[in-house]
Amino acid sequence: MDTHRLGRTDVEITRLVFGGGPLGGLFEPLDDATAAEALDTAWESGIRAYDTSPHYGIGHSERRIGDLLRRKPRTEFTLSTKVGRLLVPQEAHGRTDESFAVPATHRRVWDFTRDGIRRSVEDSLARLGLDRIDILYLHDAERHFEEALRDGYPALAELRAEGVVGAIGAGMHDTDKLTRLVREADPDVLMLSGRHTLLDHSALDGLLPACTERGVSVVAASVFNSGLLATDRPAVGARYDYGLATPALQARVHRIADVCEAHGVTVPQAAMAFPLLHPAVAAIAVGMRTAQEVRRNVAAFDVPVPPELWTELCDEGLLEEHALQAATE
Repeated sequence: MDTHRLGRTDVEITRLVFGGGPLGGLFEPLDDATAAEALDTAWESGIRAYDTSPHYGIGHSERRIGDLLRRKPRTEFTLSTKVGRLLVPQEAHGRTDESFAVPATHRRVWDFTRDGIRRSVEDSLARLGLDRIDILYLHDAERHFEEALRDGYPALAELRAEGVVGAIGAGMHDTDKLTRLVREADPDVLMLSGRHTLLDHSALDGLLPACTERGVSVVAASVFNSGLLATDRPAVGARYDYGLATPALQARVHRIADVCEAHGVTVPQAAMAFPLLHPAVAAIAVGMRTAQEVRRNVAAFDVPVPPELWTELCDEGLLEEHALQAATE
């Protein structure tokens, strides 16, 4: 699988990144055997970049990804995880944890201080069973942005200077705050959630041009917008950005599907290909929970999408013109 170098670093990732959110039991339970089969299938398919976070199932995703990667040569994969939440054990806990169907054995404590970030890294390495992290992101810092920019980012830069991590940045959905980070700091890579997709073009105006100008790479995550673009014809109850999709959004996807069908392409294939049109986008991260999902996503990723599809989507008012312009500049 093709790789791309991040920013000005020596860190490379495959253009398709295994997103570890579902391995934390997102929305529904997931057993270790199913998770292990998904990860083994991803490796066999050529995926060599794996993204996780303490937040995903209060450590379950990190542990499961570590179970795979500990068995592989350290030079053959790229691992990213995130900081900003510390996991604190609690004795009295419920049966589920936030959106993750795992026992709530820990609670999350927001912490973007230098000490908090270093502790988070140590805890993640212990769960992963690995000796280093390749990419470290400030995670979901929208409501804690000033603290993350003032204290958290310098802590990441310090870890990068020490060689503890190879590349640093932030994983968020707020394009304005990410643009500020690009302008006021020197991140190597951003993980942008759901804001450069077939349905949401909000990163095109400020963020992606800033990244191109400053040489910052982007990993586009949530390219299916939480599920609405994951099937060719969304059913009632499909999710959009973690909530239920409106009838208007569902109708828009059906219009996109009509155009895709005329060009021999499915909506998921187009959804995976679109973000990579922009020169700032190094890769896409796709959440996967089963071997079947991995095989389906890898197959969709490998399908070439004809340029005429994007032109017709623009003509139909389903894709912004400057999305296509950025890809051809």
